[in-house]
Amino acid sequence: MKKIILAVMMILGLVTTLNADINKEKIKIDIVSDVVCPWCAIGYKRLSKAIEELNLENHVEVVWHPFELNPNMPSQGQNANEYLMNKLRLSKGGLIKKRQSVTALGAETGFKFDYFAKMKKVNTFNAHVLLDYAKEFGKQTELKVRLQQAYFGERKDINDFDVLYNELERVGLNASEAMKRLDDKKSIQRVKDEEKYWKSRGVYAIPTMVFDNSIVRQGANQVEVYKELLTQLMDKRK
Repeated sequence: MKKIILAVMMILGLVTTLNADINKEKIKIDIVSDVVCPWCAIGYKRLSKAIEELNLENHVEVVWHPFELNPNMPSQGQNANEYLMNKLRLSKGGLIKKRQSVTALGAETGFKFDYFAKMKKVNTFNAHVLLDYAKEFGKQTELKVRLQQAYFGERKDINDFDVLYNELERVGLNASEAMKRLDDKKSIQRVKDEEKYWKSRGVYAIPTMVFDNSIVRQGANQVEVYKELLTQLMDKRK
């Protein structure tokens, strides 16, 4: 518990400088997450439902920040079953049970998890570089959701260049220009620096969401929790 409190305090210490030019009319939501994090997918679906139920679609601004769950994952990836059973010290039965739970929670929010025997844990750094590119065109959230759906629900390798190219096109981005960023040293370093920045400030669990540079929520909170928080933040604007 002390570790969690310390981490939150560290995050709160950075947010006032992270977005000094926050739009006072909109609720700013910074989300630190990874594309292959199931709880990040569930958490965002719950947040989105809260936003929709409160009719706040035009009153929030979401910005995504990179975090790699498996930063040392080779480019070819690794069998997800083997990797998770070893990392989490789970039996095959334990892994199946955990995935059944996640799949059910995803279904409640409308997110599809399609786990399969040959599923891979993949390196997500390239995806984060492309999400940084998408931010310049107001397409970051759209691409993030598309990549989550592709990985968890469509059995796609989101580190494969052909897959990335196609998903970029699907959200209306210039795929050829975007893919050039994967060889651009400045773009690569920018993502690396941002990853280090958040980790240095105590972000060790994802998703981590920072609301209006002042309130931190970690994990996939319930819809009602997000609704209560968003309502409080909107009331402050009246």
